[in-house]
Amino acid sequence: MTDIITTSALCKKYGEAMSVKDLDLKVPRGVVYGFLGPNGAGKTTTMKMILGLSKPTSGTITVFGKEMDRNNRLSILKDAGSLIESPSYYAHLTGRENLKIISTLKGVPEEEIDRVLKIVRLENQRDKKAGQYSLGMKQRLGLAGALLGNPKLLVLDEPTNGLDPAGIQEMRELIRSLPKTFGMTVMVSSHLLNEIEQMADHIGVISKGELVFQDSLKVLHDKSKSSIAVRTLNNEDAKAVFQRNGIMCREEGAFLLLPELLDQELATHISHLSQEAIGIVRVEERKKTLEEIFIELTGTAVSL
Repeated sequence: MTDIITTSALCKKYGEAMSVKDLDLKVPRGVVYGFLGPNGAGKTTTMKMILGLSKPTSGTITVFGKEMDRNNRLSILKDAGSLIESPSYYAHLTGRENLKIISTLKGVPEEEIDRVLKIVRLENQRDKKAGQYSLGMKQRLGLAGALLGNPKLLVLDEPTNGLDPAGIQEMRELIRSLPKTFGMTVMVSSHLLNEIEQMADHIGVISKGELVFQDSLKVLHDKSKSSIAVRTLNNEDAKAVFQRNGIMCREEGAFLLLPELLDQELATHISHLSQEAIGIVRVEERKKTLEEIFIELTGTAVSL
């Protein structure tokens, strides 16, 4: 089995509103899978259904090769950890005491607590009341609870939300290390393009409840191939010269856009314009940013 999570035609309807529509996710084993989309796109709803916290309107969910249903839910969750929305904690208890409650509920040996506190770098704050923790420390405490029992799958919903830049960097590095260090598969959601780009190996993009892209991050980067923009004093004649020499181009504003060319090829075609006495004003290389690609995919600017 190469995919640890798969969904087929997954839908969730609230009243007349379709929150998730015909979602076909494939989360490969042993990667960080970035689940990216604008706020309200259906990310949290999808994660809740994957964990059995919300019942799908239709469609199927398979985790660890088992269908997520009433019969399999507990056996699936034994090998999964999660942090959905805000972390829960008892403010009057210490960090360690909060994790003791979770370890008891999970049936995990108490010595696991110190191990996960070290992973999330809270070992020096374990005897401090959780109510006195900073937001970043509370997020890490929630992650520590999810890591108890060494789960095979970790589902994290916006784990960097509200953190300062240092906290974001720390959380990002921690998440990035989990597959390699502990063999975990991590599914992490975010509305922040920059976050997902720096954490994920594979990516799924959701917009208005529908999956608009799913593949490796490399494939997404390949969509941003370069083009050459040429501006001349007579674009109509220049376009005819390019096409006569086998180069298809299109107009965009005051420029002609050519496909990516080798330097020698471009130099040859520019010389053809000079031979035709067509004045060349500007030649520049253009490359779509990931932000521009996401706007094309979702129709919405994804936060940087």
